[in-house]
Amino acid sequence: MALVLKDITKVVQGVTHIKPTSLTLEKGHFNVLLGETGAGKTSLIKMMAGLDPIASGQIVMDGVNVTKLTTQKRKISLVHQFFVNYPHMTVYDNIASPLKVAGMAKSEIQGRVEEAADILKLRPMLHRRPHELSGGQQQRCALARAIAKDSQAVFLDEPLANLDYKLREELRELLPELFAGRGAVVVYATSEPEEALLLGGQTALMADGYVAQFGTTAEIYRAPDTLAAARIFSDPPINYAPVVKQGGSFRMGDINWTANSETSGLADGEYTVAVRPNHIVPQPNDMATVPLEGRIAVTELSGSESSAHFEFDNHAWVSLAHGAHPYEVGENHTFFMDANACLYFAPDGSRAV
Repeated sequence: MALVLKDITKVVQGVTHIKPTSLTLEKGHFNVLLGETGAGKTSLIKMMAGLDPIASGQIVMDGVNVTKLTTQKRKISLVHQFFVNYPHMTVYDNIASPLKVAGMAKSEIQGRVEEAADILKLRPMLHRRPHELSGGQQQRCALARAIAKDSQAVFLDEPLANLDYKLREELRELLPELFAGRGAVVVYATSEPEEALLLGGQTALMADGYVAQFGTTAEIYRAPDTLAAARIFSDPPINYAPVVKQGGSFRMGDINWTANSETSGLADGEYTVAVRPNHIVPQPNDMATVPLEGRIAVTELSGSESSAHFEFDNHAWVSLAHGAHPYEVGENHTFFMDANACLYFAPDGSRAV
């Protein structure tokens, strides 16, 4: 089973919202659409689900061209970031609704509803109505409906975005287990790089209505094809600046460091260096040895991590480090960069090494 997009596009009033996009989304793992708000994730999901028409191209599901089929005939499930449940129905009837529409026997409906309710810990709430549930329970109800339907494709459009942190963590861990072994293609849209990494599988990086890169999530994170892809897949934002390679070293402003075995073969010339914030730390260590002095503009403490936004060589950079660090806004501080964690890109934005 696979969901195949063949050069599909979306055009609204002469404006192209989705540029020609080709993807093969397989069952058996999560297929993540990662990009900022407005990148085109929801538009692409609506096109795959049959909710939005495509201007050109084809959508093929399990070898069948479904481009012109209605949503109801595509055997799909869709879970939004908003809790879409029928307010006048009980939880049981909400979960059972697509099965009743499909004409399934009562006994089979009951078995599927109870199975989905048990997986999502909703059995004690089957006779309640949505307004009697918490936000997390309402989203569990929507997920249970998607599981019970046993669809060929399940589309999850930022389903955890409106939940509190604890519930998000809980459901994020549960989601891969929910759909494992069900034979469905699962497509999950998110704007959070960390969420894509936690879900694993394959990721399509989206920006401005096109796919910048598609492949195994971990591999894309380690080796983005372009600077644009690296920027999409980094939160806090990836740091980048122009550098010059000359002989066996790189120069960035007044800072120099030695090329390693991977970068020593690069031709002399101008490049862009990019390094994620977690490879810039407030104290030197065995890996982070290149000093970067800058004035601190913003500091944040989040859980067990501290971040500092600082100005270096007329660029805004970010450090992200474990622990609580006593930064002071406006002070100069020396940070230390791990040169071996740097990514290098050619002037056209493509990966140089």
